[in-house]
Amino acid sequence: MSQFSKKRPLRGHPQYNIWVGVFCVLTLIVIGMFYYATQKIEYNWRWNRVPIYFAYKDNIEIQSEIDGEVESITIDGKEASITVKGPDATESYKVPADGIIVDQNEYISYGDTLATYQEWKPGLLIIGLWLTLKLSIMATIIGVLIGIIGGVCRISSNPTLKWSTIVYVELIRGSPLLVQILIWYFVIGTVVNDLLAAYGLGRLQAYWYGVASLACFAGAYVTEIVRAGIQSIHRGQTEAARSLGMTYPQSMWHIILPQAMRRILPPLAGQFISLIKDSSLLGIIAIRELTKATREAVTASLQPFELYILCAILYLVLTFGLSMFVQYLERRTVMT
Repeated sequence: MSQFSKKRPLRGHPQYNIWVGVFCVLTLIVIGMFYYATQKIEYNWRWNRVPIYFAYKDNIEIQSEIDGEVESITIDGKEASITVKGPDATESYKVPADGIIVDQNEYISYGDTLATYQEWKPGLLIIGLWLTLKLSIMATIIGVLIGIIGGVCRISSNPTLKWSTIVYVELIRGSPLLVQILIWYFVIGTVVNDLLAAYGLGRLQAYWYGVASLACFAGAYVTEIVRAGIQSIHRGQTEAARSLGMTYPQSMWHIILPQAMRRILPPLAGQFISLIKDSSLLGIIAIRELTKATREAVTASLQPFELYILCAILYLVLTFGLSMFVQYLERRTVMT
């Protein structure tokens, strides 16, 4: 047995524990240096104000829609019904029993508050996180479909399919994503919305152009990943499938692609982790994803350090979760 095939030291080995201690010390030093720097610029940490950007209690007011007199207040457990009788109409309102602030026979005007209650609502960071997650999932699914089709076309003998795919891949990979987002929203979006409005079909929101730009961007990279995965499968597999009477699409779908997908999972994971982070650029077209939501929170609270650190942690949670999911898929594919 050569010296290069020796087993690694076990985790309980003293040397291993020493290096774990070195890592912990270095981590504490970096955190301490960062904290020291914030003290030198006299920054006041206010972590106690951060929770409202995750969830908060909002005061909801139920207002009268007519002028009139409170004809009756009927309480049934935790709920109540307030009836307001006006000169021309009568309105009833369902309200919480403990939030009523008017009395029976009291005269009220339009817009006066009848009752109030508190309701939990998601904060800016949760709204941005949820929108980032939706954007990323939709763009990932569409990007995979584009990439699979593009990867097959990329190795096709049909010059139209092959050259069209090459042009698409080179154009997308050779231009910045930010420019592509602007083209999708201000150029393609303007044309599409004008055509839809001309036929009375409404207008598409910026959200859909954001999804389209991310999916188109990811699809170009997935195309090359799928192309490399397909070409890594030995040509003999295709020849064997054709000898069994399969057509080219059948051999590709049943034989080549299943094997190629196992090999391209790691690069696909890296691409879609990048896609989650790239979604932060969509704030430029007024999509309130996580980064834009964080900027709005910073503007309102003047707490840049706390909120941007939390923003980075939330992105880390998303990307780390995706990495763990892909590793799980890799283990499953190896086992099968």
